[in-house]
Amino acid sequence: MCFSAEASFAGGIIISAIGVATIRKVHKPSQILFASIPLFFGFQQIMEGLLWVTLPLTDYESMRHLATYTFLVMAQVIWPVLIPLSVLFMEKSEKKKKILIAFLFTGASLSIYYSICLLSFNVYPQIQGFHIFYDNDFPDSLRIVSFIIYLIATIPPLFVSSIKRTHLMGILMTFSCVVTGIFFTQFLLSVWCFFAALISGVVYWIVSDSHVIFKLEKLKLLRIHIGD
Repeated sequence: MCFSAEASFAGGIIISAIGVATIRKVHKPSQILFASIPLFFGFQQIMEGLLWVTLPLTDYESMRHLATYTFLVMAQVIWPVLIPLSVLFMEKSEKKKKILIAFLFTGASLSIYYSICLLSFNVYPQIQGFHIFYDNDFPDSLRIVSFIIYLIATIPPLFVSSIKRTHLMGILMTFSCVVTGIFFTQFLLSVWCFFAALISGVVYWIVSDSHVIFKLEKLKLLRIHIGD
């Protein structure tokens, strides 16, 4: 979260609590990965909170290094795979599964690229005002292309999915990306992760709603069975 250490830690704890509540609503294994998204975000924000604390201190280089790369691995390597994969697991339509597999392949390819960059180039996190700027030596020629691919891998799968209300999540993520790109361009990675973390509430809503429908269906079947 991009505003302060306190905001990052508080946000991480709150989002993690949402994640625990979401996991408790899971009623079938295919939902577990999708339901874990808030936990993923909560831990990510706690890592950035740790980075806020250690950046001004010269004696905590190893901890600062750990926080930096944990945050970036989660944001750039895991996230492009997590979204299409979690939606794919829940999808029932065979036709849409094939489309989601294509998005998963796209996200996995990008994750490999970012993994190579994180292993091969340096990253220099800096506090600038109320934001953290992740300066790096990644190839300039591929920055825009890689970001476009990032968007393709993470947002369209939510619109392709037939799961109820994932479209709303996709709309909110698109809106947050546009707002971040316009007003916080230089700090896009950190600030967008903040907005995306807020969407954890929508994840809870989706899983919770599915749980309610599941219970109603069980109740209906029970009534039919008793009636027979």
